[in-house]
Amino acid sequence: MRVILAEDSTLLREGLARLLAEEGHEVIASVADGDALLAAVAKDQPDVVVADVRMPPTHTDEGLRAALEIRERWPAVGVLVLSQYVEKRYATELMTGESEGVGYLLKDSVVQVDEFLDALERVAAGRAAFDPEVVRQLLARSNHSHPLSALSEREHQVLAEMAQGHTNAAIAQRLHISQSAVEKHINAIFEKLELSGSSGYSRRVLAVLRYLGT
Repeated sequence: MRVILAEDSTLLREGLARLLAEEGHEVIASVADGDALLAAVAKDQPDVVVADVRMPPTHTDEGLRAALEIRERWPAVGVLVLSQYVEKRYATELMTGESEGVGYLLKDSVVQVDEFLDALERVAAGRAAFDPEVVRQLLARSNHSHPLSALSEREHQVLAEMAQGHTNAAIAQRLHISQSAVEKHINAIFEKLELSGSSGYSRRVLAVLRYLGT
């Protein structure tokens, strides 16, 4: 796949570029700030962008704002955002938009090479990839005052796996239950959250994450 990297840490940026090249991917641009990222995407749209949330000049939300603009201007470009910590406001803003081809990972996950590459490939393919810790913290924030509190423990587990972007088959394998059981739990989740009219993989992730963001 064709990738653009946006990360102000030279060490991490070069490390990611080397890793992707070794995996057979093409890094068509490697930049250090949000403006340069937008210029690079405008010049040559990649399959996916990997961007840090915080970049120069203010190191606040330049990367996120660039990511949101990319999603608006070039919706076919996948966006995988990296963050040092769980930025709940930023995560919610990114994840409650159109979730096709969107991912949010903590930088600690990047050292888990297989997980990082799997997330990158999912995002490039128009799917979703959200860090389990991000999902856990957003779920915890919502549980005290939201209909999510009506879900059973197993439904919470299935919901967390859904929010990470896993398919029903993958959820069944990860939770060691049958796929029919996964489907039953998902139907129960949608009924309890009044989402029974929603269907489709990316749509269900979007619906769940919108609830997490309220």
